[in-house]
Amino acid sequence: MNGELLAILEQLEREKGIKKEVLIAAVEAAILSAARKVIDVKPDEEISVELDRETGKIRAKKGKEEITSGDFSRIAASTAKQVIIQKIREAEKEVIFTEFQAKVGQIVSGAVYRFERGNIIVDLLGKAEGILPRQEQSPKEEFKQGDRIKAYCLEVKKDTKGPQIILSRTHPNFIKKLFELEVPEIYEGIVEIKSISRLPGERTKISVWSKNDKVDSVGACVGMRGQRVKNIVSELQGEKIDIVPWNEDISEYIRLALLPAQIQEIHLDKVNKKAEVIVADDQLSLAIGKHGQNVKLASKLVEWELDIRTKEEAPLIQETKRAEKKEEEEEAVFSDLCSLPGVGEKTKDMLGKAGYKGIEDIAHADPEKLSELKGIGKKKALRLIEEAKKIIAK
Repeated sequence: MNGELLAILEQLEREKGIKKEVLIAAVEAAILSAARKVIDVKPDEEISVELDRETGKIRAKKGKEEITSGDFSRIAASTAKQVIIQKIREAEKEVIFTEFQAKVGQIVSGAVYRFERGNIIVDLLGKAEGILPRQEQSPKEEFKQGDRIKAYCLEVKKDTKGPQIILSRTHPNFIKKLFELEVPEIYEGIVEIKSISRLPGERTKISVWSKNDKVDSVGACVGMRGQRVKNIVSELQGEKIDIVPWNEDISEYIRLALLPAQIQEIHLDKVNKKAEVIVADDQLSLAIGKHGQNVKLASKLVEWELDIRTKEEAPLIQETKRAEKKEEEEEAVFSDLCSLPGVGEKTKDMLGKAGYKGIEDIAHADPEKLSELKGIGKKKALRLIEEAKKIIAK
C-alpha cells in the first residue's frame, strides 16, 4: 500500500501537473487531521505525521511515541482518502488558475462544448472550461457544438467552483493577437501595430508602422497574394479589415485612414483635435461609409474628430466664417469711440472715465452733460451725438 501511494502521487503529478510535494503535504495534513479526532492528546502533547519520500510509509507520533493503533489506521485511512481527494481538487484548481492567469492577454484555443443562456462554454483542450459571454461574441458569427474556436483570454477569476476563464472575440486586442500569430514581422517587433478601431462583425481598421525601412508594414500584414490577411478574415467569419500605414503627419494619417475615399482638403483644429475633411460629391458616401462606419472607425483610429463635407458645402462654410468675422469687426468698430470724428486716444480715455464706453452711450448722451467735459463744447457734443446716431443707423 505504501509503495502504491507514492506511485499514485507520481501519476497524479504527471497527469494533472500537480507537484508531488504539494500532494504529500496534503496527505500529511489529512492524516494529522484524522489523528486528532481519534487520539486523546494532552494539552502539552503534540501529534506529528510524516510520509517517507522513499518508501511511502506513513508514521504518526504522539510526542516521541509512535502510534500503532488499529482504530487509528482504519479511521485515518478513511478520513485521509476524502481529504486527499479534496486537496487534489483544490490543487488542480490552483494549477489551472495559475496556468490561465499567465495567458490573460493571449489567444487560447478550444472547442465549443455547450450553450448556456446565450453564453458559449468552451472546452480548453480538456484542461478547463472557458466562458465566452454573449456581449463578447461578434454579432455576425455563428458556432455549433464541436466547432474549433479561438478567443482572447480577457480575465481569470477565482470562484468556489473553480477558476472562471472569461473569453472574448470582440476585444480589439483579439485582432492584434491574430496578426501576431499570422505575421512574423509583428511577432518579432519589426512591424508595430499603432492603433486599432473595430466594429465587431462588420469592419476593422488597423494602422501599422515598420521600424525597418526595407520592410513594407502593410505588405507584411497582407502577405503574398493577400494570404495572411485572408486567414484572419476567415477566422473572423468575413469581417472586413483595412490596413493603414501609420504616419506622424496627421493630415496624411487622416487621408490614409479614410481610404478608399479620395480626400481633397483637410483643415485642422489642433487645439481641439478636430479636422474638417473636404471631399467631392461622388466621394461623400464612400468617406462616410455604410451607417457611418468608415468615418467612425477612421476617427477612432487617428483619435481626432472628423467632419466630412462636400466640395459644394465648403464655400458655404467659408462664407459663414467670413460673415462672422465681418460681424465681429463691425462690433469692434461700433464699440470703438475713436471711430467718431475728432476723438483721439486722450479724448477716448476721458469719455471712458466719464462713463461713455461705446458709441451707443454717446448717441444717447445728454448734450448738456457731454459738453461739460474738458475740451468738448456744446457744438462738439452735438456733432458727436449726431455722428454716433449715424453709425448706429448704418
